[in-house]
Amino acid sequence: MKKVIHVIDENNCVVEKEVNYIPVRFILAILLILIETSLVILLTILCTIWIPYFYIALYLTEIFCVLSIINSRDNPDYKIPWLILVLVVPVGGFMIYFMFYNRKLSKKYVKRVNQIREMKINKDDESIFQELNQLDKAVCLNAKLLCNLASTHVYQNIGATYYALGEEMYHAMLEDLKKAQKFIFLEYFILEEGKFWNSVLEILKEKVSLGVEVRVIYDDIGCMMVLPGDYYQTLSQMGIKCVPFSKLKGQANNEFNNRSHRKIMVIDGKIGFCGGINLADEYINEIEKYGHWKDGGIRIEGEAVNELTHLFLFDYEMNVKGEVCDFVPYYQRITSYKNDGYVIPFGDGPEPIYQHRTSKTMIMTMLNQAKHFVYMTSPYLIIDNELAESIKNAALRGIDVRIIVPHIPDKKLIFLMTRSYYKELIDAGVKIYEYEPGFIHAKTYLCDDEIAIVGSMNLDYRSLVHHFENGIYFYHHLVLKFIKKDILSTIEKSIFINEHPIKNSLPNRFIRALVYTVSPLL
Repeated sequence: MKKVIHVIDENNCVVEKEVNYIPVRFILAILLILIETSLVILLTILCTIWIPYFYIALYLTEIFCVLSIINSRDNPDYKIPWLILVLVVPVGGFMIYFMFYNRKLSKKYVKRVNQIREMKINKDDESIFQELNQLDKAVCLNAKLLCNLASTHVYQNIGATYYALGEEMYHAMLEDLKKAQKFIFLEYFILEEGKFWNSVLEILKEKVSLGVEVRVIYDDIGCMMVLPGDYYQTLSQMGIKCVPFSKLKGQANNEFNNRSHRKIMVIDGKIGFCGGINLADEYINEIEKYGHWKDGGIRIEGEAVNELTHLFLFDYEMNVKGEVCDFVPYYQRITSYKNDGYVIPFGDGPEPIYQHRTSKTMIMTMLNQAKHFVYMTSPYLIIDNELAESIKNAALRGIDVRIIVPHIPDKKLIFLMTRSYYKELIDAGVKIYEYEPGFIHAKTYLCDDEIAIVGSMNLDYRSLVHHFENGIYFYHHLVLKFIKKDILSTIEKSIFINEHPIKNSLPNRFIRALVYTVSPLL
């Protein structure tokens, strides 16, 4: 496979370089999964031919699968396509169910996860909760909800800077990385060789030579088509502790689902970055893929950075072997920054690591309790009935609900799914905008000039059900006015959708029905 990348030469100039690599490990892993799945289904079919009355066992197994799906804690929208698959596809349907529906963790893995959970941050939030309760009881209860859902904490005296574009955040990242003295942690869904990542990597190599501890996590499938399969070994040879998240091993389970979509950078435990921005050139508009790339991110400083440190170390330790490291030396006590806001960094992810749908719950809470407006930006809009009802009900109550999505899509099928939700939302009074210059990748949620969430979570099943995500919840923080200014500026550059853009012909209605059915699986 040939690929053109942008690199920085010895004169600090950006030049194009063609590299050749074949992601052999990924190809072999996918082939193993296909072979394993096919063999299991074939063996089952042969048993129905060779073994008398084996079909009775299959029939009972199918009933068991149907009952298991119905009685699961999953959202009904997620159950329906699986029920259709099990009932409609003979034999293969429930065999695929057994292999892909649930994430099965070994006893050894569960034991390790429990050990990692013991490395939690010990912080008493009661005094802050009491203060919040005096300001707004509803917000206090929401803060408690978030802290309990995500096992996190609420913080004050936290500095925050909002970046409306990836290129703005890129320069801030480089400046902060150059000042690192103790450790640097990076976790991203995508790392891709080019100006952005190569600039970061040069600093990382320099810092390693100076004794700074550097750890990197990248998602194995997220980087499948942009990095060689053994890239983690390349970084390790540079002195960087690197591990792929949930390394693809060719096992027929749902390792394709539970990916790390997180974006985390932690510097010395004092400064943290997160948002929608991966370390690749399209995120800083160095290259153009789908028109102008509109993204957003946040930089925080203060004790709340400990929560990002904890999320990173949790993911790192989940993907390595050996003794679990002590998290405590990486936590910092910083109280010098002063302002009146409240900040809650949090993580989210799939069962059984996380027991609750944290991001979805908090977005719905914003919608259900809004008094004036809720603005949301997301590259995708593929939502279940529960979230759709919350959005529509907010608009029907008279809340100014606005959603900004791309006008130039990165995936045509996903864009078709996004547009399939327009009619029911528009009919309820929701205002939908498409970012005309290109692709909006920012994941920003703003409510009533009081509350905002900035993070890595999209309005789709991937983010809200399957992926590991992270975000930061703000209440009465100075950063809110900059978030609102950016959203309003983005709306000015967007197309207002006042009618459904897809004709209501019979083929289109069929396509939309099919899209609705399979969307929870994509």
